[in-house]
Amino acid sequence: MKLSIVDLGTVAPGTTETDALADALATASHAENLGFHRVLFAEHHLSRSGASHYPELLIAAAATITSSIRLGSGAVLMNHYSPFKAAEMFQQLEALAPGRVDLGMGRATAGPILDAALQQNRQHPAQVDHQQQVLETLAWLYESFPDDHPFHAHPLMPSVPSRPQTWLLGSSPNGSTLAAGLGIGYTFAGFIDPTGAAAALRHYREVFQSQGFGLCSPRAILAVNVAVGDTPRRGPAPGGLAQGLLRETRPRRPGGRICHGPHARRSRARDDRGSESRADFDHRRPVAPLRGRRARRGARDPGTDGRRVRRRRDHGPRPDRRPGRPQALS
Repeated sequence: MKLSIVDLGTVAPGTTETDALADALATASHAENLGFHRVLFAEHHLSRSGASHYPELLIAAAATITSSIRLGSGAVLMNHYSPFKAAEMFQQLEALAPGRVDLGMGRATAGPILDAALQQNRQHPAQVDHQQQVLETLAWLYESFPDDHPFHAHPLMPSVPSRPQTWLLGSSPNGSTLAAGLGIGYTFAGFIDPTGAAAALRHYREVFQSQGFGLCSPRAILAVNVAVGDTPRRGPAPGGLAQGLLRETRPRRPGGRICHGPHARRSRARDDRGSESRADFDHRRPVAPLRGRRARRGARDPGTDGRRVRRRRDHGPRPDRRPGRPQALS
């Protein structure tokens, strides 16, 4: 079994983000020495308990002090970025650390304020189609736009022969359908929904179809919370891990009192609960990757990074599109 680490750049009580970033890099080096397979860095914005805001920065820094361990994102929140930006960024990281980079793709809301702050055009914010975002990112990485597409014949980095491994991160069986239909890796957030892990991973393996995006067979990761101690006596009691982590990282008022206000409760609901609104995707469209084969129909959820997504408002009819083709930017 290959073991990996997801690093949030945790800011321990009494320390700073500078300390947390140094600890994250030290952890990557130590994990390599211990034989871990990969380290994934998270993307959390305006977090007071986590210093990993942009995983690509930590990936680049860790690449300079390691030589064999894989380094990746857990995950890039695709609803905040263009597919070209994500693809080019991770192809450049692949050039920096050939054969060691993982592009984990997910999505999540950070709340109305941060979602607006992350928008380039706030007068007309983009209505993100996650399935399309992932598909277009793959098309950039694998130069698989159709011949008549405006982005055809614009390779990212012809001198870099390898590509990052691509993963879809999610916490529902429906996200596994998209990953399987696209023929890419799938990571299930078992720490969000442990009871759904077996069904989601089984479904992913059963319906997986290779589409020329780097995989010939299924490749899956199960993410779980694990806590250890130096001795069995010092190890945490079963069931106490989540409460202990929450207590250690929850914001505190002056004097050390833990904040229990309504904003803290809403934040925890976004961060800790993984069910997703089914109104946030168009279940009528099939998953249809670029290379001619269509994944089986019925994909209802384009996958998440394990956080609650707000129910989208009605913004009118969707533009007419041909499924399976990345659309030109308007």
